[in-house]
Amino acid sequence: MTDTTNTPGADGGDALVTAFNAVGADYIFCSSGSEWAPVWESLARRHRDGLPCPRYLDLTHETVAVGMATGYGLVKRRPQGVLLHAAPGLLQGSMAVHGALLAGVPMVVSSSESTTYGDGPGQDPGGQWYRNLSVVGGPHQIAQPFTKWSNEAASVHTLPTMVTRAAELAWRAPAGPAYLNVPLEILLEEWDGREAKPIVRPGSTHSSPEEVDPVAQLIREAENPVIVTETAGREAGGFEALVAFAEAWNIPVVEPDSAVCGNFPRAHSLHAGSDIGPWMDEADLILLVNCRAPFYPPSRRPSKATIVVIDEVPQRPHVVYQVLFADAYLEGNVVNTLRQLAKRAVDVDAGAVAVRRAAQERRHADEQAAIAAAEAKAAQAEGTDPVLVAATLRQLLDGQGGIVVDETITHSRVVKRHVQTADPDSYFYVQGGLGQGIAVALGVKLAARERPVVLTIGDGAFTYNPVIPSYDASNAYELPLLIVVFNNRVYKSMNLNHRRFYPEGAAADTGEWLGTDLHRLPRLAAFAAPFGMHTETVDAPEALAPALERALKAVAEGTTAVVDVLVTR
Repeated sequence: MTDTTNTPGADGGDALVTAFNAVGADYIFCSSGSEWAPVWESLARRHRDGLPCPRYLDLTHETVAVGMATGYGLVKRRPQGVLLHAAPGLLQGSMAVHGALLAGVPMVVSSSESTTYGDGPGQDPGGQWYRNLSVVGGPHQIAQPFTKWSNEAASVHTLPTMVTRAAELAWRAPAGPAYLNVPLEILLEEWDGREAKPIVRPGSTHSSPEEVDPVAQLIREAENPVIVTETAGREAGGFEALVAFAEAWNIPVVEPDSAVCGNFPRAHSLHAGSDIGPWMDEADLILLVNCRAPFYPPSRRPSKATIVVIDEVPQRPHVVYQVLFADAYLEGNVVNTLRQLAKRAVDVDAGAVAVRRAAQERRHADEQAAIAAAEAKAAQAEGTDPVLVAATLRQLLDGQGGIVVDETITHSRVVKRHVQTADPDSYFYVQGGLGQGIAVALGVKLAARERPVVLTIGDGAFTYNPVIPSYDASNAYELPLLIVVFNNRVYKSMNLNHRRFYPEGAAADTGEWLGTDLHRLPRLAAFAAPFGMHTETVDAPEALAPALERALKAVAEGTTAVVDVLVTR
């Protein structure tokens, strides 16, 4: 720590703001709570005096605050600050914090409690803490299961470096949220002005040549290798490094349904779809690149393949049960490892490469033909097929540099297959539970204001979202989105499971399908109208393209647009 001259009136609020500034947070995403008055006063003072500080976003729901920090972090890959209210606010935002953990997004989340309950010296914290806001053990105990690290700042003098530690831990692999409880009395305590040292980017570990060379030899000797990845594209430069690696060795790439982001161009001839099944008995070498859970069920072991895991932290601490069947590990910076392997693509068997290239080209041609056939069939259907929606989005976004944030369930495969994103940071799938999609998309837009951002979402997922606070944030901070609702008027995944588990049960006999019907909901686009947003409801296929065109035009002009598409399935 560095001693500095104390600022008159400086307290724990100043210490926290200074710490967030030191760790390089661009934003403080705050869902307001009564404990944050010291932070607000510090920000007001800094704005008045022209002193540096992160930009403050005043958000009206915890999921919106955390979700926006998640979306921003997916693109920027640096820890941001999130302030929630006491234990209740932390509990409300906990699903989104858990989603950030699964997505591998660094952030420092803080909330606060009183420690004196009005019986100590100094300012009165208020009776709400004594009556109903405090929890046994403190909120840091609540946060422990769904964060990388959870602790309490016990002194105003250690608060700045506690924030530094939280940010550094959040940023290190596997990246994710860290939590810090900052008691209200600490925020109100006089601070001596000692500031935290700014943090720098994490260093990287590298696999040694002695480890990389044998894996390169395995690839050289393999006749039918395959790459499987979930999050290679989440790493800075990972998308490009994976393309270069796959092309250097002519190895197909599978992105399973569990993929968190776009990792490889969907239309590339080496893209082998999302199903690892065909490779389970055919592949003789499987390269798991940033792949936390490649096999389902976990005991489904490939019949003959050697398995190499390429991952900085292969064993995810937050995954309860994880089976990789690894024969070899390359543990270190994934981008560097892929580049090193690409450089070693020499002395390959040209004949073997030609055979597998031809096989993959046939698979790719068959997949493209199947995509075209599905789209032609959808175009001729009587109603609006989900395939038509995804294909139309692809056509309208072509050349626009768009980003797709997906929170569909039954239509997620359709979205990935037919939208076919092709660039780094152009596709993200919302993690950890439904109800965060609008907020995550807003955060992505905050990080990439120059690019159109599209949220694809089901009607069921839409109803889980805090819609009003999300629309408020969109307007308040000028973050226009295109929200496309795949509305089939049913919780389809629930219905499918009921039918799967009880195909000849009472519900099948009587037609009483509980927990699934959404016909009673009003037109979902209408919720955006009071906010002055562009709204469309599409109930016929011929109306789809014009509606989406008008919506994208509205977004380009600065207005969020919601298109509620009544799909046939």
